[in-house]
Amino acid sequence: MTQPAPHIPVLLDEVIAALRPQPGSVIIDATFGAGGYTRRLLEAGATVHAFDRDPDAIAAGSAWPEVSAQPPRLILHPRRFSEMVSAMNEAGVAHVDGVVMDIGVSSMQLDQAERGFAFSHDGPLDMRMGQDGESAADFLNTAAESDIADVLFKYGEERQSRRVARAIVAARPLETTGALAHVVRKALGYRPGAPKDPATRSFQAVRIHVNAELEELEAGLAAAEVLLREGGRLAVVSFHSLEDRIVKQFLREASGATASASRHMPQVASGVPASFADLSKAIRAGEAETSRNPRARSATLRAATRTASAPRLSPTGQRRAA
Repeated sequence: MTQPAPHIPVLLDEVIAALRPQPGSVIIDATFGAGGYTRRLLEAGATVHAFDRDPDAIAAGSAWPEVSAQPPRLILHPRRFSEMVSAMNEAGVAHVDGVVMDIGVSSMQLDQAERGFAFSHDGPLDMRMGQDGESAADFLNTAAESDIADVLFKYGEERQSRRVARAIVAARPLETTGALAHVVRKALGYRPGAPKDPATRSFQAVRIHVNAELEELEAGLAAAEVLLREGGRLAVVSFHSLEDRIVKQFLREASGATASASRHMPQVASGVPASFADLSKAIRAGEAETSRNPRARSATLRAATRTASAPRLSPTGQRRAA
């Protein structure tokens, strides 16, 4: 049996440089996973509140010595990161010095065939990050053909989404990742040896839909805006254009920037003071990192600094008046 590839955190040095952790800092790792970012933050002397909806990640993190330290330096939250505000309120923490988010599926999830995230290993058609709720098989075997096509087009940018959806419905029931990949490849005329497997787009789309990933990202960014103190740092790593577009637009609006505004002196078009400043340009992995970790090729890091202005959303999620 092939052993899973070791987890290598993407853009690790760049993320830590963006967060600027100090001894005594309180930082949220919104996507704990295997804890690559958290480990470096702890080494820098920070206390970390780590979130993950995947019970496997939380179980592995529970064995870390920082969890049982007095006072604990690693506090695990088995929750979605969209729930950060309520979770931190329950923990008695009003503001934090940093938030890091590594969006999308983790390498551990991809490498476990039984989780059903990838077609490189045949397994049950699952794809649930939290291991609860509707699975990929549930969705594909019950949804209307038009709904499946919409998901494939919206989240996978699949131009032939209707053809693929029609093939999926005709092949029901689908129970394994291998079966889904076969159906998609046949529908699109896949030729072995092509540079990109056409099933990739459909797998991405179904996974994003099942886990409501883009809605979670939007809610998580709003939560970070509420929780970060003045001078606090936000660092977000995304892996495809749909995610990066959301992050870029959020930071642009939060900084008050417009298409014609100077990047040095962003203007506030809405009348609401800018809640973020010092927006970084898109940061991507260098050749050395991509050669040792191919998954870093598609990663983009964006970072920004929280200002003294009130968040545009209240802790209850309501937009504040201008």
